[in-house]
Amino acid sequence: MTGVANGAAPGSRDIFRLAWPMTLKAIFLHGTVVIDGWMVSSLGEVALAAMGIAAALGGIVLGAIFAFSHAMQIRTAQLYGGRDPVHLKSVLASGLILSMGIGLLGIAILLIFGGTFINLLAENEAVAGGAWSYLSIFTIVLAGEAIGQCVASYLNGCGRTKIPLIGYCISVPINVIASYGLIHGLWGLPAMGVAGAALGSAFGITTQTSFLASQLLRQDSYLRRISGWQKGTLGRTLARHVQFSLPIAATFISATLATHICTLIYANMALPAFAAMTLIAPWNMVAGQISMQWTQASGILVAQLLGNRTPEAMLSAFLSIVWRGAFIAAGIVALVFLIMGLTLNQIYPDLSDETRAILLTFIPLMILVQPFRATNAVCGNTLRASGDTIYVMHIFVWSQWAFRVPLTALFVLYFDLPAVLILSLIFWEEIVKFLPFHRRLWRGAWQHANVLD
Repeated sequence: MTGVANGAAPGSRDIFRLAWPMTLKAIFLHGTVVIDGWMVSSLGEVALAAMGIAAALGGIVLGAIFAFSHAMQIRTAQLYGGRDPVHLKSVLASGLILSMGIGLLGIAILLIFGGTFINLLAENEAVAGGAWSYLSIFTIVLAGEAIGQCVASYLNGCGRTKIPLIGYCISVPINVIASYGLIHGLWGLPAMGVAGAALGSAFGITTQTSFLASQLLRQDSYLRRISGWQKGTLGRTLARHVQFSLPIAATFISATLATHICTLIYANMALPAFAAMTLIAPWNMVAGQISMQWTQASGILVAQLLGNRTPEAMLSAFLSIVWRGAFIAAGIVALVFLIMGLTLNQIYPDLSDETRAILLTFIPLMILVQPFRATNAVCGNTLRASGDTIYVMHIFVWSQWAFRVPLTALFVLYFDLPAVLILSLIFWEEIVKFLPFHRRLWRGAWQHANVLD
């Protein structure tokens, strides 16, 4: 954040300073799902299918929490650029109220209707029982994330990205050790199978949220002594926050719903193919964070620059740096998938030969999609930072619901195509988004946006 604070143009070091803690944090976040999948994979395809269904249902609520926390991150960055403590107090209070409300509502819906959805989707009673045991415990994770993600996004927007990373560094070992012991019944712990993975995650998220809350109180408790609200009253301030957040949240909720509905459609595939889809999804999320967090960090800096009323020439120079870094990050992600393909037998030795063979066909596709995904992400995060959120929302919503979701249903339920062709829709979705994103960015209107209203 040095570049914005002293009036100089931020460079690649400034982006990297924000991006690397966010990247590691996101890898830890999504990596726990990969680790859970790896630990549960030794229990067989039935356990993997159970976790896949439960994770899809719980992930819808978790996606809503993440969606509003992303909006919180952008809004905090904009107001942080204006250096007004009343604005910071307003965004923090509004974000916490909104996030906790969403978390509680989502938990209530899952506890009331989750069992019904699982019974409709599960292939047999064994899968259904494992899915419900995982999902019922996973609600603890949702409650913790409702608070923790909001606080982490506030800190990220202020440029303090290392604090959320430290929280994950503390919680991930607790998560992994507890999950492993509870899955397999080690060290005197009960053998809970797939439910043990959820309980281990609950222990980890409780630790992480407690740490983040303590750091917020230690460093930002002065905000409680600041009088006034951005829009005069808390009610109007909250309404403005919701108004800003809804298009961004709708974009991410749409993406999450589309992804998890596709996952539920995948449940109709043959068991080896569905298991392969379940395993590649968290790898896609984890490895993709390398480029995604670079573009999110650049979006934070763009929002802060716009809040600081930075000249157009400086904004253009900064975006050129962002582009170069995004392509490098995409290359690193592609290398990760190449290494995965070369070591697949060592990573998943307990899987059936058919499941491993299907996973291997996914590797070229996951390499090919990376540069298109990275450049679209640069456009999306830059436009969101300028407040052009409704246009970005439309691009995502139409590419998902008029393209990827219906074609996934058609490919799986009607044509019964090979898994690699079904997964290839994630690549074609990026192609659909490419022209609308880049055309909007090249027009340059984002450089003149007033983000402090």
